[in-house]
Amino acid sequence: MTSKGKARGSGQKGSTKLRDAVARYPRLGMFVFLTVLISLAILSGTNLRPPLPLYVAGEVAAQDVLATQDLLFEDTSSTLVKRRQVAELQPPIYDLDRTPLAKIQDKFRLIFDLINSPIATATDEDTVRWQIEEILNVEVSRKTFNHWKEEQFQNIFYSQAIPYIVDELNKGIVADSSLLLQNRNGYIVRDLAQSNETLHSVAFKIGDLASTKKGLLKELRKKGKAPLRTRNAVLSLVSPVLTPTITPNRVETQLREQLALDAVDPVYYSIKKGESIVRKGERVTLPIQIKLQALLAHKNQRFFPYQMLGVFMTTLLLGAGLAFKRRGRRLSSLRNEDLLFTSLLIILFAGGAKAFTLLQGNFDGAQHAADMLPILYPVPGALGLAGLIFGVRRCSVIALITGFLCTVMLGGGIELFLFYFIGGMLNVWLVQHAESRKDIAISGLPLMGGLLITWLGLALYQQLGMPNIAVGASFAAANGLISLLIVFALSPIIELIFNYTTRFKLMELMNLEQPLLQELMMNAPGTYHHSLILSNLVEAGAKSIGANSLLCKVAALYHDIGKLAKPHYFIENQGRAKNPHDKLTPAMSTLILISHVKKGVCLARKYRLGHEIEDIIQQHHGTSVIRYFYTKAADQDESLCKDDFRYPGPKPKSREAAIVMLADAVEASSRVLADPTPSRLRGHIDTIIKGIFAEGQLDDSELTFADLSKVGESFHRVLTGIFHRRIEYPEEQRAGCVKNNDEKNGNGDKPDKPKNGPAPEAA
Repeated sequence: MTSKGKARGSGQKGSTKLRDAVARYPRLGMFVFLTVLISLAILSGTNLRPPLPLYVAGEVAAQDVLATQDLLFEDTSSTLVKRRQVAELQPPIYDLDRTPLAKIQDKFRLIFDLINSPIATATDEDTVRWQIEEILNVEVSRKTFNHWKEEQFQNIFYSQAIPYIVDELNKGIVADSSLLLQNRNGYIVRDLAQSNETLHSVAFKIGDLASTKKGLLKELRKKGKAPLRTRNAVLSLVSPVLTPTITPNRVETQLREQLALDAVDPVYYSIKKGESIVRKGERVTLPIQIKLQALLAHKNQRFFPYQMLGVFMTTLLLGAGLAFKRRGRRLSSLRNEDLLFTSLLIILFAGGAKAFTLLQGNFDGAQHAADMLPILYPVPGALGLAGLIFGVRRCSVIALITGFLCTVMLGGGIELFLFYFIGGMLNVWLVQHAESRKDIAISGLPLMGGLLITWLGLALYQQLGMPNIAVGASFAAANGLISLLIVFALSPIIELIFNYTTRFKLMELMNLEQPLLQELMMNAPGTYHHSLILSNLVEAGAKSIGANSLLCKVAALYHDIGKLAKPHYFIENQGRAKNPHDKLTPAMSTLILISHVKKGVCLARKYRLGHEIEDIIQQHHGTSVIRYFYTKAADQDESLCKDDFRYPGPKPKSREAAIVMLADAVEASSRVLADPTPSRLRGHIDTIIKGIFAEGQLDDSELTFADLSKVGESFHRVLTGIFHRRIEYPEEQRAGCVKNNDEKNGNGDKPDKPKNGPAPEAA
């Protein structure tokens, strides 16, 4: 045996041992998956770095120092400065109270009542003038008093002065507007009557006592045409009574200042885990010393139990997404192999990320390169490996778990997680749309481009400087190249260990030069031809509903390999030979036909075709009944049990297996159509699909009515091309062609009529 053969044999033996262990312990995968999550949670909360050194200001650091934990400590001096600034920014409160207006109007009414009261003698007049002086709290000359008594004066006062004063006081006036200019941040006026507040800037003008008096004189001079003597008399009456309606509320102002001070958060030095405190060869400054002292003052923990618990709970919730099937309607039974592979993938890359942090801490390069080093970690490579095996939904869950764990291990933030997740899903998309290994190699360029664009977007969002952006861009491009190499290097190992049918392996199995297909072509040519036609049917059907067309096509090529055990017992391989079923009972014929499913699964395992193809071979007949032999046996014995003539199943568990079942039944039964016109083909396809659906064979396949309609349309399109119309030759020409062909073949006899045998669907 050659070394290559020995290696292959040892690989098959190792894979067989793994399969046996998985079969012996059906819950092994779940146990390993939970163990991996617990282990990684413990690892994420464990500090593997040595204790921090302490350097004082002025010293030169002998090594790089990174923060071992997230830490916040208060800067008291900065907090006081911040609070003082907030207090200065708080605008003062002024109250707009219109109650003085009613008092002013009452005083005017009382004064004019006294003035207009009957006065008998000069002594009585002096008494009234004295009473008015007491009300106004100013001396009133006899001349002014006599002028107030004039009817013309009183008309001007009530018609012009009073309305102007009432209007100005309703708007609001202050004692001195120059005091408002001291409030650089504006001021708040509270309208007590309407219970609202208005913030005014310094530029907003509010009248005061002086401007109101000037405005009153201007109003009397321009609109009332009042003489100077009358204007002065009005001003002498108004000035003692006029009162500001906007007054400062110092109590409320102090209360709001205190509330603002209480709302101010203390100023903290923020230190993030993994942050660079000081670099080797850098001179320590006072802020750096304060940070080092703060880190050492707090307990230098080696284990963080709350972080461990949080990481485990988060990853457990994310991992629950693996149990959901397509459309999220039901829970999926996860295979042990899938859980074992997922566990291996997660622990390799998440554990590697923890080791990568040690490399990051000892990085002697430039500061920008050390800070951007996590961008280089090839998480997209892990998702590329998952994309070779799983669908987009399961890959997205793995991307969330792996990206989250690697981000935690590397001490990154949401930006790093988004970089890993977006880059990983991009690699999944590229891998799943590749048709050959060459396509995978070419996908390295769009992967690097996508990672570059993702990084640039996140860098601009973080407002990073140009040095960091440049270093991160180079690391992102290198990440794409490393991820591509990981996919190429590890995919054969995954195929060997877990017996997965990756896209690479499917493309290799699709080669018609494969030994198993060559044997099928030589020993069962009818089955081989049926498989080729079936591969075209299922490929079209899968593409129409977005299923895995490559898996469907390859599975169709191998779905009937079990017929190699007894090829002549199947009608498509009999040719002109006698039908061996003529000498067998229907029950025995049924056993032979059913056995091709079990023998096909055995051959698939022997040739390591993969679990997916094994499942489709086992499910492509479901639990359907072999009607030909059941009907034949029922004619002889009506007490037969119908279940004795069923395939053992199970029913199709995936869309791909269901498409192969539908295509197999449609292709086999379409051979007996006498005149396969497009309309007949359409009706025939609909009848077959509806019959299989009515039997309940598609209950577990997740195919919808819309999917069945699209699949039927694609089948009709392919079969119409196969059964296309041909030119009708004249009778003599056609007979001559037959004769010439017979002579050419060395057979002058007419072709024998087809032997009677089981219907195509029975085979």
